Amino acid sequence: METTLILLKPDTVERSLVGQVISRLENKGLKINGLKMMQLDDAIIEEHYDFLMDKPFFPGIKAYMKRTPVVAIAVSGANAIATVRNLTGATNPSEALPGSIRGDFALTIDANIIHASDSAETAEKELKRFFNEGEVVEYTKVTDAVV
Repeated sequence: METTLILLKPDTVERSLVGQVISRLENKGLKINGLKMMQLDDAIIEEHYDFLMDKPFFPGIKAYMKRTPVVAIAVSGANAIATVRNLTGATNPSEALPGSIRGDFALTIDANIIHASDSAETAEKELKRFFNEGEVVEYTKVTDAVV
């Protein structure tokens, strides 16, 4: 079992799409192990997007990620990272397939609804960045015995 991080970005919250995105994750069989709404500050945005800080568009990303709270979600399941990335769709919504979260909901590359960790190493770092100890919990679902 893998656990990964998902961030529902400000446009997801602003457009009242949080429930629809969470439903897609649960309908796929992923288990939500952590869920919280949070207002991001400069420090966490700069840490999360450190690889983009020298880009001319970084101030726009920072303003976007601060304008409305985000929803941080820890999900687990077999091959959770690849499964979530597949559900999420291509970063550029114009390239995201219909049926993917971005393909169905995202409007532009600048407002692309969702972030998903891209590897086990990244997921581990990002989960620690957005969740404190004890905020990601383990439990057994009735369907776990079937999966």
